[in-house]
Amino acid sequence: MTVIPDVNSRMDLITSVPLLDVGRGNSPLKAEIMSAFSEIIDSGWFVGGPHVKSLEQAVAQVSGADHAVGCASGSEALLLALMAINIEPGDEVICPSFTFFATTSAISRLGATPVFVDIDPKTFNVNPAKLEALITERTKAIIPVHLFGQCCDMDPILKVATDHGLRVIEDCAQSIGASDKGRPAGSMGTIGCFSFYPTKNLGGFGDGGMLTTNDPKVADRLRLLANHGMKPRYYHREVGINSRLDAMQAAVLGIKIKHLADYGIARRRNAMRYRDLMARAGIASIVCPPNESTDCCHVWNQFTIRIPDGKRDQVRERLAAVNVGSEIYYPVPMHQQECFLDVPVALGSLNQTERAAAEVLSLPIFPELTAPEQQYVVDCLARVLADLAIEASRAA
Repeated sequence: MTVIPDVNSRMDLITSVPLLDVGRGNSPLKAEIMSAFSEIIDSGWFVGGPHVKSLEQAVAQVSGADHAVGCASGSEALLLALMAINIEPGDEVICPSFTFFATTSAISRLGATPVFVDIDPKTFNVNPAKLEALITERTKAIIPVHLFGQCCDMDPILKVATDHGLRVIEDCAQSIGASDKGRPAGSMGTIGCFSFYPTKNLGGFGDGGMLTTNDPKVADRLRLLANHGMKPRYYHREVGINSRLDAMQAAVLGIKIKHLADYGIARRRNAMRYRDLMARAGIASIVCPPNESTDCCHVWNQFTIRIPDGKRDQVRERLAAVNVGSEIYYPVPMHQQECFLDVPVALGSLNQTERAAAEVLSLPIFPELTAPEQQYVVDCLARVLADLAIEASRAA
């Protein structure tokens, strides 16, 4: 069992808290990782191989899926998933606009049209009540994004998909280990797509991705498409892509996945502590700390508060001045990105998306974060908010 440090830091010595500290998390595993690297170097098996196979089995188990297929990145996992269900030019795929670029770009790369659905203001996830009105005869799939580590409300999403004969591709890039009503992320749709970018809850030493499915035929097709559409060697059944998982990444991830449950426990502990500290500081009603939905297991890839009244950017700048790391996920929703301005969007249909993009601010939540560090973050945040309130009062 991994022991995540939580004490032994004096508050009066803390002068900075980073948004992320990847090195702090990797350091205890360095010797084991270097040993695995040495084994791979000696074997010469750098792409695929036993480390990849072992990781696929471990991810399938964590995700409650029958099959897992490694690939080069979370972005390509989404692309491969859409290729596997035959998304083509002229098709429509429903997805949120409040998401990372990869969700939407995978649709666009295949010549299909993204259809943007608004979000639930409490969870930042797809609002299932908004789906039905967006479906047309060209709709082929829905991509619910399990954002910030919390699963979407999947039952109504799956019902809409079943009623209309649509495929569901789960974007699980931020949610490995999360669940909805006991069902793990990546086990509920046709295909689940995972990212192992270093900042994720299960992060490698570079890019890496994984696809999960309960359908053996879909799994076979994903493997084919990720390997140039080639089987056997030099015989190409389809026009696939080169998206294979490196053995080095699989070795790192295979070591770290054994600690994934402990990382999740630490992140949940940190989230609960933030809520308590913010309540004690009297700022909870101002910043709206996020909550865990009923029947969900949130794994807290991000801890995202809201700063209303157009003050978010000021708050972030002032936190940076006292060395508190933060990030905006995401400042510009997809429907307002220059490359997607030609995608039709009904006026007022994405109000909650636009409001979130103007208000959200993510604070440090990594597993190794200590209680005194969190106290420093909240103290600084409370002081910044108080200063801004005084300035606004004087200006009135």
